[in-house]
Amino acid sequence: MYFTHLHVHSHYSLLDGLARPEQLLNQAKKDGLKALALTDHGVMYGAIEFYSLAKKMGIKPIIGCEVYLAPHSLKEKSPSKEIRFYHLVLLAKNLTGYQNLLKLVTIGELEGFYYKPRIDKKVLREHSEGLIALSGCSRGDIPIALLSGNYEKAVQLAKEYQEIFGKENFYLELQHHPEIPEQEEVNNNLLKIVDEHKIPAVITSDVHYIKKEDKRIQDVLLAIQTGAVIEDEDRFTMEQADLHFKSGQEIAKDFSQRPDLFSNIEKIVNECNLELDLDNIILPHFERENKEDSFEYLEKIVWDNYKKEYSDKNPIAKKRLTYELEVIKKTGFADYFLIIHDLIQFTKGQGILTNTRGSAAGSFVAYILDITSVDPLEHGLFFERFLNPERIQPPDIDIDIADDKRAELLGYITQKYGQEHVAQIITFGIMKSRMAVRDVTRALGHPYALGDQIAKLIPFDYSIDRAIKTIPELKQLVSTNVDAQEVMELAKQLEGVARHGSTHAAGVVISREPLVTYSPLQHSSRNDQEVITQYDMYSLEKIGLLKIDV
Repeated sequence: MYFTHLHVHSHYSLLDGLARPEQLLNQAKKDGLKALALTDHGVMYGAIEFYSLAKKMGIKPIIGCEVYLAPHSLKEKSPSKEIRFYHLVLLAKNLTGYQNLLKLVTIGELEGFYYKPRIDKKVLREHSEGLIALSGCSRGDIPIALLSGNYEKAVQLAKEYQEIFGKENFYLELQHHPEIPEQEEVNNNLLKIVDEHKIPAVITSDVHYIKKEDKRIQDVLLAIQTGAVIEDEDRFTMEQADLHFKSGQEIAKDFSQRPDLFSNIEKIVNECNLELDLDNIILPHFERENKEDSFEYLEKIVWDNYKKEYSDKNPIAKKRLTYELEVIKKTGFADYFLIIHDLIQFTKGQGILTNTRGSAAGSFVAYILDITSVDPLEHGLFFERFLNPERIQPPDIDIDIADDKRAELLGYITQKYGQEHVAQIITFGIMKSRMAVRDVTRALGHPYALGDQIAKLIPFDYSIDRAIKTIPELKQLVSTNVDAQEVMELAKQLEGVARHGSTHAAGVVISREPLVTYSPLQHSSRNDQEVITQYDMYSLEKIGLLKIDV
């Protein structure tokens, strides 16, 4: 029977999922799966990383999201004990579906956030094209209706989703969790809907980690998320559920009498054919009063500036400038130079001190445009270190600016290119050894002093394994203290896991089309209206967007 996982969480379901995208894909490869979906909770942080890795490994990537659905309007934020949101799985069939998914996730973050980033059925209707929907886990609205004994409401909801997405694009989702009694009740009722109302269904397994034995550390991860101690009886836990990366054989054993559930998985995989055009550079167009070509406009400014400083009797300078301009024309980076030149002109006009660093000092064009202050001819600096015609990569000019003036420059960029085209960039805090030790110690309920003692024995940038091997005092502590040993064993499994998102210290992205065309967006914090991308700088570079470090 055909099987692949269509409901999968990575560590980008922050402090909930445990596995990194490459670990999920390695397991898929090991199990012989030809395709795999990624459906993190309410966000798409890992989509480009997952897509790129899957393509390299010969696995078909299915990009999705387990979105949160408001019970009424996403604008309603009732403090009552009513259900605040339901779960719904969305998968992109094609580029239209992917871009609709970007918009839905962005709307959930920027407009509907209430405990979670929520959308509603109104926006679902507006952005349903190109998407396949699955009814979700036991926290979806259909399973909740079934568990409350309201079979007719569940049928009505299923038909409503068919009307939103199209009959061929909505599936009831049976989950393989026989260890959870209510899941069996939900599954039986969903099969009843399938048989009585001919609504198709699939079987999934809610993946949060790779191996069965990872359940313990994933439970610790949830305790870290909620600030609880694992011994707390009333804390949020998924300990009763087996959420490991199950094999198709394991799942087929329990559903062998329903081959339709597996043939529908194959049908979904065949219909999901998202192709992203990565590794192409998408520069914003530099606006100018006349309609000159970007390169012609750049060339005019460069030669005008050159004539003010140099005479035609300097053949070396003229030859170097001509050569650099030819390379810029060939590589298509005229707009980039115009954009940076404009930013530097603004700062000089405002009396803001700036400095540019790095390989840009090797560009004579950059010097002539007053972007850099070092003459590369005088110092024998090479242009090819900055922009190599044999290996075309986006140039990178870092702009250092006085910290109390940074907001002024960002304001100018936003005003010039438009709020929908400019954002700061997210970065992820990754659990390193010391942080993992402190977090695990708290979650296990051990004294703070123990975590502090262990963490202080681990040198900065040492892994836990390396620290134990090379620090005698730490090795002694772990070998003689059972609690320390437990902390270290669990903390080791959390090294490299994403812990939180924050705003990159310098990165700013400027896009040709509105940014939501390329990346989902969110607020930088819950109390801040500043918008940042959900894709980190590596994903944005993969997409080909212009990133400037300010």
